[in-house]
Amino acid sequence: MIPPPTLGVILAGGLSRRMGGDDKVLLAFEGLTLLEHVAQRLASQCEGVLLNANRNLSRFETMPFPIVPDSIAGHLGPLAGILTALDWTAAHRPGIEWVVSVPGDTPFIPQDLIRKLHEARRRSERPLACASSGSQVHFAVGLWPVSLRHDLRQAVLENGMRRVGDWARLHGYAEASWPIDLADPFFNINTPDDLVEANILAQRGLRRE
Repeated sequence: MIPPPTLGVILAGGLSRRMGGDDKVLLAFEGLTLLEHVAQRLASQCEGVLLNANRNLSRFETMPFPIVPDSIAGHLGPLAGILTALDWTAAHRPGIEWVVSVPGDTPFIPQDLIRKLHEARRRSERPLACASSGSQVHFAVGLWPVSLRHDLRQAVLENGMRRVGDWARLHGYAEASWPIDLADPFFNINTPDDLVEANILAQRGLRRE
């Protein structure tokens, strides 16, 4: 199956408190930054990439894709980043009906991410799809229809919703699952110890999967 045109958004709008407040997506990993690893993997699967970031924007000026801060104030979390990407896509890429979101600290995201998310959505006939591995659903790694942006804005602004999983459950979501035989492909780097572990995983070959 060839998936429909899909835009990718890298979510990097958080405050990186567990990394001491540094922009963790700019940390060095395997010769590149975490952001560059995620962007390379995502760009090969979709029609374009956005970066959702809310501070130190000048540090991202050399990146070859649009940098889009949250469209609503208050550092309201990944739902605000997803809403921002849906709004941006409707305004700037009106021919694209789907956005896939990926956290900026997940350098091992699968090469078949978008295809499998669309396949799961179609099989289940549900409006959304999220990635899972093992017994865990990774709600921030999801496939979102641009047509639901107004609903999401209401959920965030009027209903105070903050968790991606809550909004996904509200509409019903499909799961696209990946094995964790070697390691979790959605391993995310929140702390210095996580970065050490990621380097060990890369040396074991996970980066090339």
